[in-house]
Amino acid sequence: MQTACANSVSSHKTAVDSSNTKSTLLVEKKSFTTQNFQTFGGKTIEKVSVGWESYGNLSTEKDNVILITHYFTGNSHAAGKYQQSDNAAGYWDAIIGPGKAIDTDRFFVISVDSLANLGAHNPNVITTGPASTNPKTGKPYGLDFPVLTIRDFVNIQKQVLESLGISKLYAVVGPSMGSMQALDWAIAYPNWVERMVSVIGASEADAWTSAKLEHWATPIKLDKNWQQGDYYSSQGPLDGLVASLMLITQDALYPDFFNQVGNDINFKALEAAALEDIRQSPSIINWLRARAQARAESMDANHLLYLVRACQLYIAGHQGDLNNALAKVKAKTLFLPAATDLLLMPYNLESTHQMLLDNGKDSELSILPGTLGHLEGVTGISKHGTLIQSFLNK
Repeated sequence: MQTACANSVSSHKTAVDSSNTKSTLLVEKKSFTTQNFQTFGGKTIEKVSVGWESYGNLSTEKDNVILITHYFTGNSHAAGKYQQSDNAAGYWDAIIGPGKAIDTDRFFVISVDSLANLGAHNPNVITTGPASTNPKTGKPYGLDFPVLTIRDFVNIQKQVLESLGISKLYAVVGPSMGSMQALDWAIAYPNWVERMVSVIGASEADAWTSAKLEHWATPIKLDKNWQQGDYYSSQGPLDGLVASLMLITQDALYPDFFNQVGNDINFKALEAAALEDIRQSPSIINWLRARAQARAESMDANHLLYLVRACQLYIAGHQGDLNNALAKVKAKTLFLPAATDLLLMPYNLESTHQMLLDNGKDSELSILPGTLGHLEGVTGISKHGTLIQSFLNK
């Protein structure tokens, strides 16, 4: 059984921003609920809810759908604003909207909050995960929540789409963890996907990537307030979560950008406070911690652990043999790794692209220049929109 809270698939209005005269998409978060969701690992979750939002209008033939799959710390707010007064638009607003690279005058663009979304306490996120109430106990699931995989994120997205009568994707496009979902879509449901765009992505979590991801989980597990995930009635592992987010932020950036921040805040290697007291931190650490603390307020530590595990378990196709999985792809594919990415480095997608070519598939690869590291595919995406637009026009 599944239901969707949506009376219309004409999903946005356009308002005029008087401060800069540019049009802004005004969007609405909607929700989808399904019963007895079966995970890839063979477990059943009695009730699952996720949020979704969309931009543009669904064609009569329902053949103009582009699915945007989001990154690790992100959610379905890919473009537009909920209110004109919002400080910032969705993370890919630079390329999603009327006349933009992913043109909402042409396409119906939709995105779905992941299960166990990191922003579990964000009022604009709807997600079922460890922080949700277990109907069997009336208490939060904690670590009793089933382990999730990237395929589970794909499958809940598929149910949302089917609830809208959609059975075909013009394209699926996503950055980072979203790129994992995009490629898995093209393998799991090849008859659905006509085009696939993987931005700053990977086709599997190799040994290096899996070990790096574990460093994100470790501070939470070492926090005394984590209590094996059973912290919802007491003080949670905030210090551990903040430390994890500090690691994630640095891993997603490149030294050039980070050092520029140091210059901007007048960081010096020999600072008086750090010299005089071991309890004081260098200014760049204070900057990094402040960013993490601000983000941690809306996030849940257990959810971070579940997302880490989903990424560690990832191999496109979820069958153990990447080459055989890629042979199932029917979509045209475009891979956009970032030259300075130290998190999901270009070598992963370069080998994937070559495997597809060796299998006679239609695949393209272009390495994104820039100094933003992994974030070249998120905050730096405006520089690369023409690559995506050109591919979507094929």
